Amino acid sequence: MPRSLLRRLLQLPLWLAAGSLLLVLSLRWVPPPGSALMVERKVESWLDGRPLDLQREWRPWAELPDDLKMAVIAAEDQHFAEHWGFDLAAIRAALKHNELGGTLRGASTLSQQVAKNLFLWSGRSWLRKGIEAWFTALIELCWSKQRILEVYLNSAEWGDGVFGAEAAARHHFGIGAPYLSTRQASLLATVLPNPREWSASAPSAYVNRRADWIARQMRQLGGSAYLERLDTPRPAR
Repeated sequence: MPRSLLRRLLQLPLWLAAGSLLLVLSLRWVPPPGSALMVERKVESWLDGRPLDLQREWRPWAELPDDLKMAVIAAEDQHFAEHWGFDLAAIRAALKHNELGGTLRGASTLSQQVAKNLFLWSGRSWLRKGIEAWFTALIELCWSKQRILEVYLNSAEWGDGVFGAEAAARHHFGIGAPYLSTRQASLLATVLPNPREWSASAPSAYVNRRADWIARQMRQLGGSAYLERLDTPRPAR
């Protein structure tokens, strides 16, 4: 192999790493124009021969309701304010649970979900998890916790072609995201694991029970006061 080609191949990982760092750093201030998941859903609709209109409208942090912020934290990542992108205790618990059989349990933090939704594809593989870990580390390094949650709430999937809190609020309840009630926020957080099968506007008995649990967890976490912890320095790990 010519030395010049070998040198370029060896430099490729460095260029990819530098490019991903610049991309993540730029999104610290610029709203992402879309996400890899949105592209994936659009391609799926083309392949299935069914049109899909993507709905998404960016809402800045100040316009997102505290109840929705807290509902998502209570449902998806209760250690969000403390960890550096990976909840090691939750990962160990999920591994132990999965070893015992039954339904698979995940342990992805909000930071990991942002990394996957923005930059990667769906599915389970060690390659994807490895790249996800890299982007998660970059996000935690370059963004504040507020920014991570802001991007998550504007990128999460809440139905077929429905992305972000504003589109979700309008699709399910006919109102803007700032006007969501505590109950509506809890219902939206409930359906996040399976938004194309579960409905926040027509909840099943399970969704209603889960929403009740999330509301209790929001209170136990301290309600909106918990969000003040997103500004405090995290312990070194």
